Amino acid sequence: MPQPTSGDTRLFTVTSDTLVAVDFTPRAPREPGPYRRLFAVPGARAFTAGNLLARLPMGMFGVSAIVMIAGSRGSYALAGAVTATGLAATAVVAPWTARLVDRFGQARIALPATLIAVLGSLSLVLCVRYDAPAWTLFAAYAATATTPNTGGMSRARWAHLLKGRPDALHTANSFEQAADELCFMLGPVLAAVLCGTFFPEAGTLTGAVLLLTGVALFTAQRSTEPPAVRRAAGRAPLRAPGIRPLLLVCLATGGVFGSMEVVTIAFADGQGHRTAAGAVLALQAAGSCVAGLLYGAVRPAGSMWPRLLWCLAAMAALMTLPLLAAALTGSLLVLAGALLVAGMATAPTMVTTMTLVQRHTPEGRLNEGMTLAVTGLLGGIACGSAAGGWIVEHVSATAGYGVPVAAALTAFTVAGTLLSFGSSNRSMDHRPHH
Repeated sequence: MPQPTSGDTRLFTVTSDTLVAVDFTPRAPREPGPYRRLFAVPGARAFTAGNLLARLPMGMFGVSAIVMIAGSRGSYALAGAVTATGLAATAVVAPWTARLVDRFGQARIALPATLIAVLGSLSLVLCVRYDAPAWTLFAAYAATATTPNTGGMSRARWAHLLKGRPDALHTANSFEQAADELCFMLGPVLAAVLCGTFFPEAGTLTGAVLLLTGVALFTAQRSTEPPAVRRAAGRAPLRAPGIRPLLLVCLATGGVFGSMEVVTIAFADGQGHRTAAGAVLALQAAGSCVAGLLYGAVRPAGSMWPRLLWCLAAMAALMTLPLLAAALTGSLLVLAGALLVAGMATAPTMVTTMTLVQRHTPEGRLNEGMTLAVTGLLGGIACGSAAGGWIVEHVSATAGYGVPVAAALTAFTVAGTLLSFGSSNRSMDHRPHH
């Protein structure tokens, strides 16, 4: 009579002249990957879905406004001035909005602030549609500066949920950076398609609907919301040790992004393929997105400040590839490949920078600290765009690729100086995580 086979029994049989062994030993379950573990956190999927929906319009509004204003008024100068005014207003207003979020909570502040921003977008559409005076365009677009920093609020939730788990927080920050790259890659494409396929105001209107819907869904997830801190014990983030040098790093890194965009558009235009510029720039974002996800799946060794220095060194080195591709080949196809590779250094750099900002920001001021970092990036983007445009106009588009190299080297120099002489910052590298 056959006997029951135990779980660790091996059976042997002979087939022709071959001995076959069958092992019934149960295999140990495979450990889930870092991203599966990350989204197994209760409530994580719900707030992430809403936040991604709210974040997508961030890459839509600028392109939509330029297409809409230039198409109706026939002036790219006016369109650029309006969007630049909105950027400047955001740099001033965003940290104050973030401070209110920290003090009163994400749900109580983010949703009303989003409503004001959406009303500003709708006002801009009406002013353009009904040929209102030019000054009304500036006023309407400036009102959109109350848009909350949705990426910062999501990172603040991860910091709250994963307190005391630095490896998991590293994965979360890497995912957030990859999400940023994805949204800024898809947003302009979606805006261009909507404005070109339907009507010029379609991009702005769709972005406003997505923003309001996404923020409403995000703030509805109250179980994962960090607690509000009415009276934070720590000093203001701008006065905290280590924050100001990090803002300089963000400023220089933003210069890389801003100059690369303008110079690439000019280079593609010079090659007679201006419409392909968006796809070429999307490859840079795609490389950064993939690198961010891979960076989040590993556990980097060593302390944070030396790691930032290595990331910035890699970014400075890889930013020479587009310069070499443009100078030696003049081929847009080769340039696209160079941008894909060059983009792979930006996400690890931004992940490490944002992690350091989180560690150096005083308790209860996390949204404000990260919004200051984003403000630094926006300022760098504006400066990089201006510098890149000047070089393109007065020298050449190929020479313009020297601007992102110079910006990356500047960021590396700032971080290197900080690592060499900022002993207080190095000691803070091991402070308790938020």
